[in-house]
Amino acid sequence: QVQLVESGGGLVQAGGSLRLSCAASRRGFSMYSMAWFRQAPGKEREFVADINWTGSVTHYADSMKGRFTISRDNAKSTVYLNINSLKPEDTAVYYCAQRARTFYYTHDSYDNDYWGQGTQVTVSS
Repeated sequence: QVQLVESGGGLVQAGGSLRLSCAASRRGFSMYSMAWFRQAPGKEREFVADINWTGSVTHYADSMKGRFTISRDNAKSTVYLNINSLKPEDTAVYYCAQRARTFYYTHDSYDNDYWGQGTQVTVSS
């Protein structure tokens, strides 16, 4: 069974920073692309960023460029999302996702892949 466990969320003031982590249980972490999404209250889930299996390629939603950084540590089976200059509008549940297929990096939907339970980020003004 694939488990993805997000952590690092919390309540922060606007202007602060956070690093979210997502630890994966599936063997062969280094073979799978990963992504971060978020869902704000009353809004649809939106793509934040993704990263290929080696970490050499990353892609961000246009609105996330500049303040968000995705990275991974394959030795720790963990993907990270650093968020700087947090804004109240960044308040959301942040989810990580892992491709079901190995060595597969595209910008297709992650709907049929594996998801974590999410970590809440709340930014106060």
